[in-house]
Amino acid sequence: MTAETPSSPPVVQISPAFDTRRARTDRGLVIRSLGGRLGRVLVSVGGAPVPGRLDGSGTIWRSAWTLKPAAEYTVTATAQGARGPATVAMGRFRTRPVEQSFQVASTTPLPGETAGIGMPVIIDFDAPIADKAAVERALEVKAEHPVEGAWRWTSDTQVIYRTRRFWTPHQRVTVTAHLAGVRAGAGRYGATDSTFAFTVGRAQTSTVDTRTHQMLVRRDGVIVRRMAISAGMATTPEYTTTSGIHLTMDKGDPVRMISPGRVKGEPGYYDVLIDHAVRISNSGEYVHAKDNVWAQGRANVSHGCINARPDQAAWFYDGSLRGDPVTITGTDRELEWSNGWGFWQLSWEKWRQGSALPDADPAGGRVP
Repeated sequence: MTAETPSSPPVVQISPAFDTRRARTDRGLVIRSLGGRLGRVLVSVGGAPVPGRLDGSGTIWRSAWTLKPAAEYTVTATAQGARGPATVAMGRFRTRPVEQSFQVASTTPLPGETAGIGMPVIIDFDAPIADKAAVERALEVKAEHPVEGAWRWTSDTQVIYRTRRFWTPHQRVTVTAHLAGVRAGAGRYGATDSTFAFTVGRAQTSTVDTRTHQMLVRRDGVIVRRMAISAGMATTPEYTTTSGIHLTMDKGDPVRMISPGRVKGEPGYYDVLIDHAVRISNSGEYVHAKDNVWAQGRANVSHGCINARPDQAAWFYDGSLRGDPVTITGTDRELEWSNGWGFWQLSWEKWRQGSALPDADPAGGRVP
Protein backbone atom coordinates (compact mmCIF):
# COMPACT_ATOMS: atom_id res chain seq x y z
CA MET A 1 0.00 0.00 0.00
CA THR A 2 1.47 3.37 -1.09
CA ALA A 3 1.05 6.42 1.15
CA GLU A 4 -0.51 9.48 -0.47
CA THR A 5 1.83 12.37 -1.06
CA PRO A 6 0.53 15.35 0.91
CA SER A 7 -0.40 18.29 -1.32
CA SER A 8 1.03 21.75 -0.79
CA PRO A 9 -1.22 24.15 1.13
CA PRO A 10 -2.86 26.93 -0.90
CA VAL A 11 -1.13 30.26 -1.26
CA VAL A 12 -3.17 33.36 -0.37
CA GLN A 13 -2.24 36.58 -2.13
CA ILE A 14 -3.46 39.95 -0.80
CA SER A 15 -3.45 43.17 -2.83
CA PRO A 16 -2.61 45.64 -1.34
CA ALA A 17 0.01 43.55 0.45
CA PHE A 18 0.10 43.31 4.23
CA ASP A 19 2.06 46.07 5.98
CA THR A 20 1.68 48.49 3.06
CA ARG A 21 1.61 52.00 4.52
CA ARG A 22 0.32 54.03 1.52
CA ALA A 23 -1.88 51.70 -0.49
CA ARG A 24 -3.86 53.00 -3.46
CA THR A 25 -7.55 53.31 -2.76
CA ASP A 26 -9.01 53.20 -6.26
CA ARG A 27 -8.05 49.58 -6.99
CA GLY A 28 -9.98 48.17 -4.04
CA LEU A 29 -8.93 45.02 -2.16
CA VAL A 30 -8.36 41.73 -4.01
CA ILE A 31 -7.70 38.38 -2.30
CA ARG A 32 -6.65 35.36 -4.39
CA SER A 33 -6.14 31.74 -3.51
CA LEU A 34 -3.62 29.74 -5.56
CA GLY A 35 -4.06 25.98 -5.25
CA GLY A 36 -7.34 26.03 -3.36
CA ARG A 37 -10.65 27.75 -2.75
CA LEU A 38 -11.23 30.66 -0.45
CA GLY A 39 -13.36 29.96 2.58
CA ARG A 40 -13.90 32.54 5.27
CA VAL A 41 -12.94 36.12 4.37
CA LEU A 42 -13.20 38.80 7.03
CA VAL A 43 -12.22 42.38 6.24
CA SER A 44 -12.85 45.38 8.46
CA VAL A 45 -11.99 49.07 8.64
CA GLY A 46 -12.56 51.10 11.76
CA GLY A 47 -14.39 48.16 13.29
CA ALA A 48 -16.94 48.00 10.45
CA PRO A 49 -17.12 45.05 8.03
CA VAL A 50 -16.08 45.65 4.45
CA PRO A 51 -18.48 44.15 1.88
CA GLY A 52 -17.11 42.06 -0.94
CA ARG A 53 -17.91 39.31 -3.39
CA LEU A 54 -16.41 35.89 -4.16
CA ASP A 55 -16.18 34.99 -7.83
CA GLY A 56 -17.71 31.89 -9.38
CA SER A 57 -14.50 29.87 -9.09
CA GLY A 58 -14.30 30.52 -5.36
CA THR A 59 -10.69 31.66 -5.71
CA ILE A 60 -10.96 35.48 -5.94
CA TRP A 61 -12.61 37.86 -3.47
CA ARG A 62 -13.00 41.55 -4.33
CA SER A 63 -14.17 44.43 -2.19
CA ALA A 64 -17.48 45.80 -3.40
CA TRP A 65 -16.16 49.35 -3.50
CA THR A 66 -12.93 51.31 -3.41
CA LEU A 67 -11.00 51.73 -0.17
CA LYS A 68 -11.34 54.59 2.29
CA PRO A 69 -8.38 56.99 2.33
CA ALA A 70 -6.06 57.22 5.35
CA ALA A 71 -7.58 54.11 6.91
CA GLU A 72 -6.27 50.86 8.39
CA TYR A 73 -7.73 47.61 7.06
CA THR A 74 -7.62 44.27 8.89
CA VAL A 75 -7.83 41.07 6.81
CA THR A 76 -8.32 37.41 7.70
CA ALA A 77 -8.64 34.97 4.79
CA THR A 78 -8.78 31.18 4.83
CA ALA A 79 -8.06 28.93 1.83
CA GLN A 80 -8.50 25.17 1.59
CA GLY A 81 -6.98 22.82 -0.96
CA ALA A 82 -8.30 19.44 -2.10
CA ARG A 83 -6.18 17.73 0.58
CA GLY A 84 -3.91 18.82 3.30
CA PRO A 85 -3.94 21.75 5.70
CA ALA A 86 -5.73 25.05 5.18
CA THR A 87 -3.91 28.36 4.86
CA VAL A 88 -4.89 31.29 7.05
CA ALA A 89 -3.62 34.76 6.09
CA MET A 90 -3.93 37.53 8.68
CA GLY A 91 -2.59 41.05 8.48
CA ARG A 92 -3.13 44.77 8.10
CA PHE A 93 -2.39 47.56 5.68
CA ARG A 94 -3.03 51.31 5.49
CA THR A 95 -4.22 53.46 2.61
CA ARG A 96 -2.79 56.79 1.55
CA PRO A 97 -4.51 60.08 2.49
CA VAL A 98 -6.30 62.33 0.02
CA GLU A 99 -4.63 65.57 -1.04
CA GLN A 100 -7.28 66.85 -3.48
CA SER A 101 -10.80 65.66 -2.81
CA PHE A 102 -14.27 65.82 -4.30
CA GLN A 103 -17.69 65.08 -2.85
CA VAL A 104 -21.42 65.35 -3.42
CA ALA A 105 -22.44 69.02 -3.36
CA SER A 106 -26.22 68.55 -3.61
CA THR A 107 -28.88 65.99 -4.40
CA THR A 108 -32.39 65.93 -5.82
CA PRO A 109 -34.67 64.82 -4.30
CA LEU A 110 -33.81 66.07 -0.86
CA PRO A 111 -33.17 63.54 1.91
CA GLY A 112 -36.49 62.42 3.34
CA GLU A 113 -38.55 63.99 0.56
CA THR A 114 -41.70 62.31 -0.73
CA ALA A 115 -41.63 62.48 -4.52
CA GLY A 116 -43.70 61.57 -7.56
CA ILE A 117 -43.31 58.42 -9.63
CA GLY A 118 -41.34 60.19 -12.37
CA MET A 119 -38.74 61.64 -9.99
CA PRO A 120 -35.14 61.63 -11.26
CA VAL A 121 -32.14 61.35 -8.97
CA ILE A 122 -29.80 64.28 -9.61
CA ILE A 123 -26.31 64.41 -8.08
CA ASP A 124 -24.10 67.49 -8.32
CA PHE A 125 -20.41 67.28 -7.43
CA ASP A 126 -18.22 70.06 -6.07
CA ALA A 127 -15.46 69.49 -8.66
CA PRO A 128 -15.30 68.41 -12.32
CA ILE A 129 -15.24 64.66 -12.87
CA ALA A 130 -12.72 63.47 -15.47
CA ASP A 131 -13.09 59.73 -14.90
CA LYS A 132 -16.88 59.54 -15.15
CA ALA A 133 -16.87 55.75 -15.44
CA ALA A 134 -15.10 55.35 -12.10
CA VAL A 135 -17.52 57.69 -10.34
CA GLU A 136 -20.61 56.22 -11.98
CA ARG A 137 -19.45 52.75 -10.98
CA ALA A 138 -19.54 53.92 -7.36
CA LEU A 139 -23.19 55.07 -7.45
CA GLU A 140 -25.81 52.68 -6.08
CA VAL A 141 -29.60 52.93 -6.10
CA LYS A 142 -31.61 50.48 -3.98
CA ALA A 143 -35.41 50.43 -4.14
CA GLU A 144 -37.84 48.28 -2.18
CA HIS A 145 -39.37 47.41 -5.54
CA PRO A 146 -36.32 47.11 -7.84
CA VAL A 147 -36.58 48.70 -11.26
CA GLU A 148 -34.19 49.10 -14.18
CA GLY A 149 -32.49 52.47 -14.32
CA ALA A 150 -29.41 54.21 -15.70
CA TRP A 151 -27.25 57.27 -15.06
CA ARG A 152 -26.71 59.98 -17.66
CA TRP A 153 -24.04 62.69 -17.43
CA THR A 154 -25.29 66.18 -18.31
CA SER A 155 -22.04 67.99 -17.46
CA ASP A 156 -18.68 67.39 -15.80
CA THR A 157 -20.28 68.03 -12.41
CA GLN A 158 -23.78 66.55 -12.76
CA VAL A 159 -25.15 63.05 -13.29
CA ILE A 160 -28.84 62.05 -13.40
CA TYR A 161 -30.49 58.69 -12.74
CA ARG A 162 -33.75 57.86 -14.52
CA THR A 163 -35.69 54.65 -14.33
CA ARG A 164 -36.78 52.86 -17.48
CA ARG A 165 -40.38 53.04 -16.31
CA PHE A 166 -41.96 55.12 -13.58
CA TRP A 167 -41.17 54.16 -10.00
CA THR A 168 -43.54 51.78 -8.27
CA PRO A 169 -45.48 54.01 -5.86
CA HIS A 170 -45.44 53.78 -2.06
CA GLN A 171 -41.83 52.69 -1.53
CA ARG A 172 -38.50 53.85 -0.12
CA VAL A 173 -35.44 54.42 -2.31
CA THR A 174 -31.88 54.71 -0.96
CA VAL A 175 -29.07 56.30 -2.98
CA THR A 176 -25.45 55.82 -1.96
CA ALA A 177 -22.40 57.39 -3.55
CA HIS A 178 -19.50 55.14 -2.52
CA LEU A 179 -16.99 57.85 -3.32
CA ALA A 180 -14.37 57.26 -0.63
CA GLY A 181 -11.21 56.33 -2.49
CA VAL A 182 -12.63 56.78 -6.00
CA ARG A 183 -10.24 58.46 -8.43
CA ALA A 184 -12.13 61.19 -10.30
CA GLY A 185 -9.10 62.51 -12.16
CA ALA A 186 -5.42 63.20 -11.82
CA GLY A 187 -4.69 63.55 -8.10
CA ARG A 188 -8.35 63.95 -7.07
CA TYR A 189 -10.08 61.32 -4.95
CA GLY A 190 -13.31 60.96 -3.06
CA ALA A 191 -12.82 61.47 0.67
CA THR A 192 -16.15 60.22 2.05
CA ASP A 193 -19.22 58.23 1.07
CA SER A 194 -22.63 59.91 0.87
CA THR A 195 -26.09 58.41 1.23
CA PHE A 196 -29.68 59.61 1.37
CA ALA A 197 -33.16 58.17 1.06
CA PHE A 198 -36.49 59.39 -0.26
CA THR A 199 -40.01 58.03 -0.53
CA VAL A 200 -42.03 57.54 -3.70
CA GLY A 201 -45.57 58.61 -2.86
CA ARG A 202 -48.88 57.91 -4.54
CA ALA A 203 -48.93 57.59 -8.34
CA GLN A 204 -50.30 60.91 -9.60
CA THR A 205 -50.29 61.52 -13.34
CA SER A 206 -51.92 64.37 -15.25
CA THR A 207 -52.80 64.62 -18.93
CA VAL A 208 -53.48 67.90 -20.69
CA ASP A 209 -55.11 68.10 -24.13
CA THR A 210 -54.63 71.62 -25.47
CA ARG A 211 -57.11 70.92 -28.30
CA THR A 212 -60.02 70.03 -26.03
CA HIS A 213 -58.79 72.39 -23.28
CA GLN A 214 -59.10 69.68 -20.65
CA MET A 215 -56.83 68.34 -17.92
CA LEU A 216 -57.36 64.98 -16.19
CA VAL A 217 -55.63 64.12 -12.92
CA ARG A 218 -55.32 60.47 -11.88
CA ARG A 219 -54.16 59.02 -8.59
CA ASP A 220 -53.23 55.37 -8.47
CA GLY A 221 -55.05 54.93 -11.77
CA VAL A 222 -58.32 56.60 -10.74
CA ILE A 223 -59.49 59.95 -12.18
CA VAL A 224 -59.76 62.30 -9.22
CA ARG A 225 -60.22 65.67 -10.98
CA ARG A 226 -61.30 67.02 -14.35
CA MET A 227 -60.12 70.55 -14.99
CA ALA A 228 -61.03 72.96 -17.76
CA ILE A 229 -57.84 74.76 -18.83
CA SER A 230 -56.46 77.33 -21.23
CA ALA A 231 -53.02 76.75 -22.76
CA GLY A 232 -50.61 78.90 -24.75
CA MET A 233 -52.08 81.12 -27.45
CA ALA A 234 -49.38 79.86 -29.90
CA THR A 235 -48.96 83.19 -31.71
CA THR A 236 -45.18 82.74 -31.29
CA PRO A 237 -43.00 79.79 -30.27
CA GLU A 238 -42.54 81.49 -26.92
CA TYR A 239 -46.29 81.55 -26.32
CA THR A 240 -46.76 77.91 -27.42
CA THR A 241 -47.12 75.33 -24.68
CA THR A 242 -44.66 72.47 -25.11
CA SER A 243 -46.02 68.99 -25.80
CA GLY A 244 -44.45 66.02 -24.06
CA ILE A 245 -43.89 64.40 -20.68
CA HIS A 246 -43.19 67.09 -18.13
CA LEU A 247 -42.44 66.64 -14.44
CA THR A 248 -43.55 68.96 -11.67
CA MET A 249 -40.36 70.63 -10.43
CA ASP A 250 -41.35 73.06 -7.69
CA LYS A 251 -44.19 75.36 -6.71
CA GLY A 252 -44.88 78.76 -5.23
CA ASP A 253 -47.82 80.78 -3.99
CA PRO A 254 -47.44 83.31 -5.39
CA VAL A 255 -44.79 83.23 -8.12
CA ARG A 256 -43.61 86.45 -9.78
CA MET A 257 -43.73 86.12 -13.56
CA ILE A 258 -42.01 88.63 -15.84
CA SER A 259 -42.20 88.58 -19.62
CA PRO A 260 -38.87 87.33 -21.03
CA GLY A 261 -36.93 89.58 -23.41
CA ARG A 262 -39.18 92.59 -22.90
CA VAL A 263 -38.81 95.78 -20.90
CA LYS A 264 -41.49 97.83 -19.26
CA GLY A 265 -43.47 99.81 -21.82
CA GLU A 266 -42.94 97.36 -24.69
CA PRO A 267 -45.90 95.47 -26.18
CA GLY A 268 -46.46 92.17 -24.40
CA TYR A 269 -44.61 93.21 -21.24
CA TYR A 270 -45.97 91.88 -17.96
CA ASP A 271 -44.83 91.66 -14.33
CA VAL A 272 -47.43 89.89 -12.23
CA LEU A 273 -47.81 87.71 -9.14
CA ILE A 274 -49.52 84.41 -9.94
CA ASP A 275 -51.21 82.25 -7.31
CA HIS A 276 -50.81 78.48 -6.83
CA ALA A 277 -48.17 77.99 -9.53
CA VAL A 278 -46.63 74.54 -10.12
CA ARG A 279 -43.60 74.68 -12.41
CA ILE A 280 -43.25 72.01 -15.13
CA SER A 281 -40.30 73.27 -17.24
CA ASN A 282 -37.41 75.72 -17.29
CA SER A 283 -38.96 77.75 -20.12
CA GLY A 284 -41.50 79.41 -17.85
CA GLU A 285 -44.33 76.88 -17.98
CA TYR A 286 -46.54 76.38 -14.94
CA VAL A 287 -49.92 74.98 -14.08
CA HIS A 288 -51.41 77.91 -12.19
CA ALA A 289 -54.48 79.80 -11.15
CA LYS A 290 -56.02 82.37 -13.49
CA ASP A 291 -59.35 84.18 -13.40
CA ASN A 292 -59.84 83.92 -17.19
CA VAL A 293 -62.55 81.34 -16.59
CA TRP A 294 -64.29 82.46 -19.79
CA ALA A 295 -61.43 80.91 -21.83
CA GLN A 296 -60.91 77.75 -19.80
CA GLY A 297 -62.37 74.77 -21.60
CA ARG A 298 -62.88 76.90 -24.74
CA ALA A 299 -59.77 78.68 -26.02
CA ASN A 300 -55.99 78.89 -25.56
CA VAL A 301 -55.07 82.43 -24.55
CA SER A 302 -52.11 82.12 -22.14
CA HIS A 303 -48.44 82.98 -22.62
CA GLY A 304 -47.62 79.26 -22.57
CA CYS A 305 -48.74 78.19 -19.10
CA ILE A 306 -51.70 75.99 -18.24
CA ASN A 307 -54.36 78.26 -16.71
CA ALA A 308 -56.94 76.69 -14.41
CA ARG A 309 -59.82 77.93 -12.28
CA PRO A 310 -58.43 79.34 -9.02
CA ASP A 311 -60.05 76.73 -6.76
CA GLN A 312 -58.93 73.85 -8.97
CA ALA A 313 -55.42 75.28 -9.32
CA ALA A 314 -55.23 75.49 -5.52
CA TRP A 315 -56.32 71.85 -5.28
CA PHE A 316 -53.65 70.79 -7.81
CA TYR A 317 -51.03 72.89 -6.01
CA ASP A 318 -51.80 71.37 -2.61
CA GLY A 319 -51.70 67.79 -3.93
CA SER A 320 -48.62 67.99 -6.14
CA LEU A 321 -45.28 66.36 -5.34
CA ARG A 322 -42.06 67.06 -7.18
CA GLY A 323 -41.67 64.46 -9.90
CA ASP A 324 -45.36 64.03 -10.77
CA PRO A 325 -45.70 63.46 -14.55
CA VAL A 326 -47.76 65.99 -16.54
CA THR A 327 -48.20 64.90 -20.16
CA ILE A 328 -49.29 67.61 -22.60
CA THR A 329 -50.51 66.98 -26.15
CA GLY A 330 -51.90 69.02 -29.03
CA THR A 331 -49.23 71.60 -29.86
CA ASP A 332 -46.48 71.72 -32.49
CA ARG A 333 -43.75 72.69 -30.00
CA GLU A 334 -42.03 69.66 -28.54
CA LEU A 335 -40.58 69.70 -25.03
CA GLU A 336 -36.80 69.33 -25.21
CA TRP A 337 -35.40 66.65 -22.91
CA SER A 338 -33.02 69.19 -21.37
CA ASN A 339 -35.79 71.71 -20.65
CA GLY A 340 -36.30 71.37 -16.91
CA TRP A 341 -36.83 67.73 -16.06
CA GLY A 342 -37.93 66.67 -19.53
CA PHE A 343 -35.86 63.49 -19.21
CA TRP A 344 -38.77 61.20 -20.10
CA GLN A 345 -38.74 62.73 -23.59
CA LEU A 346 -35.75 60.52 -24.41
CA SER A 347 -36.28 56.89 -25.30
CA TRP A 348 -34.64 54.41 -22.95
CA GLU A 349 -31.98 53.59 -25.56
CA LYS A 350 -31.08 57.25 -26.03
CA TRP A 351 -31.06 57.89 -22.29
CA ARG A 352 -28.56 55.09 -21.75
CA GLN A 353 -26.22 56.60 -24.34
CA GLY A 354 -25.38 59.30 -21.80
CA SER A 355 -23.95 56.76 -19.36
CA ALA A 356 -20.22 56.30 -19.00
CA LEU A 357 -20.99 52.61 -18.39
CA PRO A 358 -23.49 51.58 -21.07
CA ASP A 359 -23.32 47.94 -19.99
CA ALA A 360 -23.31 48.59 -16.24
CA ASP A 361 -25.43 46.90 -13.63
CA PRO A 362 -28.43 49.28 -13.43
CA ALA A 363 -28.38 49.13 -9.62
CA GLY A 364 -24.81 50.41 -9.41
CA GLY A 365 -21.31 49.33 -10.33
CA ARG A 366 -18.52 47.42 -8.68
CA VAL A 367 -14.78 47.86 -8.49
CA PRO A 368 -13.32 46.16 -11.59
